[in-house]
Amino acid sequence: MSYQTSSPTAQPSFGQMTEPPQTLKILVIGASSVGKSSLLLRFTDETFLSPDETSATIGVDFKVKVIERKNKRWKLSIWDTAGQERFRTLTSSYYRGAQGVILVYDITARDTFESLSSWINELDTFAGTGPASREVVRMIVGNKVDKEFSRTVSTAEGQAFAASRDPPWMFMECSAKKGGDDVSGDDGIFGKVVDKIIATPSLYTKIAPSTTSSSAKRQQGGGPPGQYPGRNGGTVNLDEEMQGGSGWCSC
Repeated sequence: MSYQTSSPTAQPSFGQMTEPPQTLKILVIGASSVGKSSLLLRFTDETFLSPDETSATIGVDFKVKVIERKNKRWKLSIWDTAGQERFRTLTSSYYRGAQGVILVYDITARDTFESLSSWINELDTFAGTGPASREVVRMIVGNKVDKEFSRTVSTAEGQAFAASRDPPWMFMECSAKKGGDDVSGDDGIFGKVVDKIIATPSLYTKIAPSTTSSSAKRQQGGGPPGQYPGRNGGTVNLDEEMQGGSGWCSC
């Protein structure tokens, strides 16, 4: 897979000039401190921040990356949510319209692996369990393999858990710290998820809702329905981003 971001000096083809990129929404979920934000930064910016340079995600955060695949441009809107329970009130808007879900645990923290079932239950609650939602591409990722000496969850356990789901989930292990092809390569985490989404046109040919539900609840602290605090103190409108505007975010 060719991951190429748009460049000011690049000369787009005629098709690229006349056709905007197709937006794909991918969620990164899992318990706090498993490395969700680190995976996101590694894939979009080829960056890794040490623990003393990072802080827990507040509300939701997202990154956008435009790639080229099958002679077409795809705009990946990748969402990272806080793992803490106090931010779980935003989940219905967060899950709505997602084509792919990456569920992350820490191979050195067994409790994060044991919490996977509750995250899957949440996904089924807010994304639904009907035929359409079953098409959503799903992957379980064991992060922090650079700490192999501290491993508490075996690779076989992770594989078995992913295979036991209905439908089965894809499974990979990686290190956001080391990066490499397991994260950013053609057959890496995001590459496999994107490939499977593209191979399922029904996931991205549907018309996204244009307005936020009037019944959407406000996040604590105020703000209009469908808007939640972003990491840098601003607000993020989940429904607008789901529709794939032309803007870029470097939250």
